Amino acid sequence: MKSEYNSHGGGANTVATGYNKGTALGAEIIGTFVLVYTVFSATDPKRSARDSHVPVLAPLPIGFAVFMVHLATIPITGTGINPARSFGAAVIYNNDKAWDDQWIFWVGPMVGALAAAAYHQYILRAAAIKALGSFRSNPSN
Repeated sequence: MKSEYNSHGGGANTVATGYNKGTALGAEIIGTFVLVYTVFSATDPKRSARDSHVPVLAPLPIGFAVFMVHLATIPITGTGINPARSFGAAVIYNNDKAWDDQWIFWVGPMVGALAAAAYHQYILRAAAIKALGSFRSNPSN
């Protein structure tokens, strides 16, 4: 039983053989960006005011995003996208490789989440507000 646990890396996230740390960091950034962007878009209160059915369906796109991110990043990093999950598994497994790669599973999700938040707030919502303002000021309406 213990040998099977060790052969699977104890559930700790590490960079898979054949990939470098830069690729792993990029995968974590993009994976977290996709997930956080999906959560923000699916639960945006401004959007739910326009589309009253959206809050009921929000778990569907979020779950699909998690599924797709896992499909894409499990072969590269084991899919971190959550620093607490990566840290907990590294503490229990306590292997040098898991600790050497640990920074990727903190920096990647933080950068990806920050980029998704900035994109949602300053690009998408700003564009929506600008479009709404120009629609309201159109004298032909």
